[in-house]
Amino acid sequence: MIGWLQGQLTDRWQQNSRCGLLLVCQGVGYEVQIGRRHWEQLPGNASTLTLHVHQAIREDSWTLYGFEARCERDLFRELVAVSGVGPQMALGLLGSLSTEELVRAIVQADLRLLTKAPGVGKRTAERLSVELRTKLQERFGAGLNLVAPLDEDGGDGHGDTLQDGVREDLQLTLSALGYEALEINRALRAVVGQGLAEEADSEAWLREALRWLSRQVA
Repeated sequence: MIGWLQGQLTDRWQQNSRCGLLLVCQGVGYEVQIGRRHWEQLPGNASTLTLHVHQAIREDSWTLYGFEARCERDLFRELVAVSGVGPQMALGLLGSLSTEELVRAIVQADLRLLTKAPGVGKRTAERLSVELRTKLQERFGAGLNLVAPLDEDGGDGHGDTLQDGVREDLQLTLSALGYEALEINRALRAVVGQGLAEEADSEAWLREALRWLSRQVA
């Protein structure tokens, strides 16, 4: 299995929405598909290039996907493991958002930001958040800034009056009550939007969140 390549950039190509390059390593040329943003930032031909690689093997083809950083490749592998998310959609997500932005969007269930990527609809965005939220938080959380949640407009949540400790308690409580991560984040954003006072205790936040959730069911 090919996992890493270093060689000389010899050619670059674009076919419809797909972008790639030819990397020559010790006399062997590897054709590697990469994301559009990476492709647009490639150095000139004859430059030395290093890629972290994901190799996809099918009955009718062997395809190499290249990434600048290992964390991008690892995130790509997590994305394509989700039902309905193929390599092109995963590359589209990674091309539309930075690694940190994409992880935060999935963890915080920011559907509006996720659906900005080509081919990603609301159902797929919801599936990404539900299936990957916990896994990405555990795998990438230590190295990425995931403290501040994304708001509905894709912002960084600086206007959010809910303290991190209270938020964590609420998420644990609501999760124990059977609510999904997506429902919890929507409820907390809705309560924040209602302007609940910053000094309100966790019981008040929980009461308002449950009230909002019950209205959604009704």
